[in-house]
Amino acid sequence: MKIFKNYQSKIPKIWFYELKGIKHVATLKEIEIAKNLNSQKAAIYLETRAYIRSALSSLFKIDALDIPIIANPGEPPKLPQGMGHVSISHCNDALVVVWHKNKIGIDIERSDRKFNYQAIAKKYFFKTNQSLNKKNLDRSMVLNYWSIIEAAIKWDEGKISRDILEWEYLNNKNSIHHKKKKTNLYFDQFVFKYWTISIAYKNLNIENNFNILCDNSNSI
Repeated sequence: MKIFKNYQSKIPKIWFYELKGIKHVATLKEIEIAKNLNSQKAAIYLETRAYIRSALSSLFKIDALDIPIIANPGEPPKLPQGMGHVSISHCNDALVVVWHKNKIGIDIERSDRKFNYQAIAKKYFFKTNQSLNKKNLDRSMVLNYWSIIEAAIKWDEGKISRDILEWEYLNNKNSIHHKKKKTNLYFDQFVFKYWTISIAYKNLNIENNFNILCDNSNSI
């Protein structure tokens, strides 16, 4: 496909959108899908899908409603062969979209998110990651680690419930390992305003120059 040939950049394309409950134009299929969701999930679904289409429209120079993406609720988004790979993640107030020619995974978390980090660490991380320092583990470290695993699961198109205990954080190698599948991924993580963003990928030829191409957090 000619579209893909023009986008061989080693740098992932990342878009950030603050979720504001704004109604957007959607495809007929997306409207039908939203009818089967509760009102809150339907609103988030339609808003996030509109932003995904907007991001890819700016990349491929195609009308947003004509982007040939399949992005059903709870499923990894899919582009046709030859158009690269896209991964998405949203928290309660923001969405990130990443595109690259190679498979990639992304996760976003509020950096100030309140949660029982000690219970999470005990339930999941201490069992599988001997390298973690239990005495010095704090909320921020658990949040960062969780985000890395989420990004890896997005790359692997897996499930949190099934795969969280399979991923092992190798902090001395800046990588993460899936024990059952024997898969090693590299990751990068950075803070953008009030959010922590993690990216997981297989190949080392990705340049870790992660610039946000779109940021609507200051717009009305």
